Amino acid sequence: MREEDLQQEPTMAAAAEEQMQQLRSKATELLLREEWEESIQLYSHLINLCQDQISKTHHQDSNNRDPDHLSKLHKSLCLSFSNRAEARSKLQDFTQALEDCDRALQIEATHFKTLLCKGKILLSLNRYSNALDCFKAALSDPQGNGNLEIVNGYLEKCKKLELQSRTGSFDLSDWVLNGFRGKPPELAEFIGPVLVKRSEISGRGLFATKNIDAGTLVLVTKAIAIERGILGGQDSGENAQLVMWKNFIDKVKEVVTKCQRTQLLVSMLSTGENEEELEVPEMGLFRPEIEKNGNGFLEKLDMDKILSILDVNSLVEEAVSAKVLGKNSDFYGVGLWLLASFINHSCNPNSRRLHVGDYVIVHASRDIKAGEEITFMYFDTLSLLDKRVEMSKSWGFNCRCKRCKFEDGVCSKQELREIEIGLEKGADVGGAVYRLEEGIRRWAVRGKEKGYLRASFWAAYSAVYSSDRLMKRWGRRIPAMEAVVDSVVEVVGSDERVLKMVVEGLKKNGGMVEFERVMKLGRGFYGKVVKKQAMRNLLEIGIQDQSY
Repeated sequence: MREEDLQQEPTMAAAAEEQMQQLRSKATELLLREEWEESIQLYSHLINLCQDQISKTHHQDSNNRDPDHLSKLHKSLCLSFSNRAEARSKLQDFTQALEDCDRALQIEATHFKTLLCKGKILLSLNRYSNALDCFKAALSDPQGNGNLEIVNGYLEKCKKLELQSRTGSFDLSDWVLNGFRGKPPELAEFIGPVLVKRSEISGRGLFATKNIDAGTLVLVTKAIAIERGILGGQDSGENAQLVMWKNFIDKVKEVVTKCQRTQLLVSMLSTGENEEELEVPEMGLFRPEIEKNGNGFLEKLDMDKILSILDVNSLVEEAVSAKVLGKNSDFYGVGLWLLASFINHSCNPNSRRLHVGDYVIVHASRDIKAGEEITFMYFDTLSLLDKRVEMSKSWGFNCRCKRCKFEDGVCSKQELREIEIGLEKGADVGGAVYRLEEGIRRWAVRGKEKGYLRASFWAAYSAVYSSDRLMKRWGRRIPAMEAVVDSVVEVVGSDERVLKMVVEGLKKNGGMVEFERVMKLGRGFYGKVVKKQAMRNLLEIGIQDQSY
């Protein structure tokens, strides 16, 4: 090296150090002010400068190297990656944030700040075991001595969520008993004994791989994106929905732009066309702990396809098959939940969903047999066949479930139609129910098929059982309420209207048997996520004897 170059080198190094110091100060200030994008830009510049200086130092003659200066550069580079990771995580850019964390940990494997940041990111991605490893490693760094309480808090949280994810043991009792105060409980993602297969109903569906009892969880999953708002009158409500839909699309677009795994999973959903040609995904793709990021290359978005996917697969929180718990019940919400998107409609449904925060909890609303397809009701199934046919067409399909096929082909269709017309014209509902039950006996309708017809005429049964006057006249001539309820629940699962009627009967009559019936129906409607006292609160059962 020439002598003049050797003389200029300390000056250049000092200038570079001063520039890096200014960048560090400004970037840190922006980070503290939560100006994430601006801080990312400065940290990126600082990282380039650090790498450039490290490269120059390595090319120096070994006799002229300053080990302390090189060590400082590495520490500065490590912290810059760590801080950029934090800023990127705040913008939900988790893929690049994790890459920054890994690059920082390559420099310093036990860097406390980075391990804490990476752990929190993995926790957000529901990768609980990986997050747990990060928090455990953070405890071994002496820098973390002053933050042991924080790290231990994350460790306990990870353990709880990992247990939920592995076992499906969720308990919302405390939250319910506290009147849904505060934020909704944070839940783990959980996938029960299910897999995606070709469906006879439509395209692909979700199927049980073993018997599932009523109330048992099928899956718990967090929304890819969700948008909520309060709707006003008809005109303002329609405008508000349009604004919400636009915001929702923008949120989905942002998420799939930043994460290849999410983009891959969203692209697998149906657009409503060529259903039979769609690939059947492996369940491993939906398990957050299994990282499948492919080649790391994000494809250019096909917004027309994305819009079609959202049109077919988006769910509203206040749907007929859903119940919203907590403060979200005041809002109209629309979201995209990946695995739940594979659940088809049936007028003989076997599952329901609870919405808690941004999570959807899908549970069996009646007993499900191994090999049976998991199904929702997209519209009201406690209604007559003609009404259901009309509603299914508005959804863009013709329901071909066993119940619809049976009711469409029943030999006594004309008599059923006469009963319908009579009810429409204000005929005595007690007489209509009596006539239907006599028809069921004459037509030799058995088993579930009896429940199909009773579910279709549920409004008439409900009117009779809820009226003392009608029960006094018809009660001895029609089946007991319990028998009808059992047959209806067997074919459509637990329903809020059925549950309400049984609860009202319990308030009138009381008794242990009736209470156990209500609790069983409650588990079918709300799932096995609360204990008895919390279930009482949900059902608002006014029972004075607290010994039950």
